[in-house]
Amino acid sequence: FGIVVKKKLQDTDKPNGIQNVAELIVEMLDSMVKSNMGKHAVKYRNYIGALFTFLLISNISGILGLRPPTADYGVTFPLGLITFALIQYNNIKWNKLNAFTDLFKPYPFLFPINFIGEIAVPISLSLRLFGNILSGTVMMGLLYGLLPKLLQFFIWPVFGALHAYFDVFSGAIQTYVFCMLTMVFIGNKIPDDIVY
Repeated sequence: FGIVVKKKLQDTDKPNGIQNVAELIVEMLDSMVKSNMGKHAVKYRNYIGALFTFLLISNISGILGLRPPTADYGVTFPLGLITFALIQYNNIKWNKLNAFTDLFKPYPFLFPINFIGEIAVPISLSLRLFGNILSGTVMMGLLYGLLPKLLQFFIWPVFGALHAYFDVFSGAIQTYVFCMLTMVFIGNKIPDDIVY
């Protein structure tokens, strides 16, 4: 899509339909990131945009008869780890020593709970995405495997509606949730008074 947009922009001096679509997508991404991360959005909009694009294409690939890559925990867990690394990087960068001492607040004996809470972020992010996409894949696989081919032919609108729900709607929702949680977790580690 990016290559097509670049080619179209080089071929014309006047704005055209594809340029308008590209600008609409970029503006929607910018407003989504800015509404959640405020003044810190500029540094993370490319990551969130790449993450959103990858997850959306992966999640809706089931509508083409493919197995979504995000139905494999080997794909979702590294995405959770990348987000976790960004969260901890910002925590240490902006909070310095408080990044570690906050684990002992409000009482020192709560350190194990606070530590588990920090470590649980990539696991919960990745399992949420993995579980929701895999469950849709399993449901569709069961329906295709259990119903005779002749019956499948006659109730194809039902299969279309189920694909629309499990692949498109659920996939888009899970993409949005993963990206939203990424922005919230990263934004929470950056103090409000920091100005770039």
